[in-house]
Amino acid sequence: MKFAHFSHVWAKPDMTPHHRYEQLWRELAICDETGFDYAFCVEHHFRPDESLMSSPSLFCVGAGARTKRLRIGPMGYIVPLYHPLRLAEEIAIVDQMLGGRMELGLVPGITAPYFIPFEVDHAARKSPTLEFVPYLRAAFGEQPFSFAGESHHTKSAKLAVLPMQKPHPDLWMQSRDPATLEFCAANGINTGYFIVYPRKEAAPRYRKFLADWEKAGWQRKPRIGYSLPVYVDETDEIAIERALFRASRAYSGFLKEPEPGETFEQRLQAFANMFIQRGEAGAAQVFLNIFDPDYILKNDLVFIGSPQTVAEKIHRAAGEGLFNTFLGEFNFADLPEEDLMRSIRLFGEQVIPALRDFEPF
Repeated sequence: MKFAHFSHVWAKPDMTPHHRYEQLWRELAICDETGFDYAFCVEHHFRPDESLMSSPSLFCVGAGARTKRLRIGPMGYIVPLYHPLRLAEEIAIVDQMLGGRMELGLVPGITAPYFIPFEVDHAARKSPTLEFVPYLRAAFGEQPFSFAGESHHTKSAKLAVLPMQKPHPDLWMQSRDPATLEFCAANGINTGYFIVYPRKEAAPRYRKFLADWEKAGWQRKPRIGYSLPVYVDETDEIAIERALFRASRAYSGFLKEPEPGETFEQRLQAFANMFIQRGEAGAAQVFLNIFDPDYILKNDLVFIGSPQTVAEKIHRAAGEGLFNTFLGEFNFADLPEEDLMRSIRLFGEQVIPALRDFEPF
């Protein structure tokens, strides 16, 4: 298995953005020291009460300046919000600045309000995202390059900088959509999913993804990521006392800002309705209960406990949900920094070695 520090870079009520970023670099320094493989961030916009990460490239460069061995990347760039040529240039420069340590996540973007200020059609986001993969490969090929597709068009452009990794950094596209998973398998793109998609529902889709990957003839195994909150402490009892309630509030920022008189339950149902409209009743059920501490503990929607307990939970979940890369969200709610850093260190020093040789598939 492989292991990542995954961060939404949640806003903290008592921290300026500068101080929150400085805390993030301290987190990643411990990850770099204790054996983590990756550091990933999201791209979120226009919610200062939620995430402070609207520029994944700056995350990568900042993290790279403070680490030596971690592989670093967005999970991922919201491709339709960028001009493709500008994004290709940026990716190449970031990979060079990182000395070839970049991992490259690409996503179409699930949150419609992000698109409105950019004046981009959210409903048409899928095609430019998928087409960016052949565009990127053309852009990093023979120079100058041209590309003529349905969404992207470039005529005779010569990049000043090409990526250090050839032909490009490893690609990721987090998805549970069957058609997108077929695209990923055909194009050698790693994938993964998030806490809201039930692991038992995920396994059949990723089993097919693995079969398609093998049929495509790729010589390496794909990475399938899975992300949720994690907290490690000396004992189960201490870990639950310090982190369980906080973990149950980890994703409160996903709810839209309240309208006058709107209740928490109404906001929660509105978000769950998005999954219902997508035909994902299981994901809606998870989200409706994601703020219930007893529910998330009972259903292993948070990995909390001693190093041994957390390792056992990940081992069991990886077999159930068919993932071989765990993306742990360590910093959530108002978790004190002393507890946060101890949790990361215990995970790196004791949980990772216990699972390093485990292969779920």
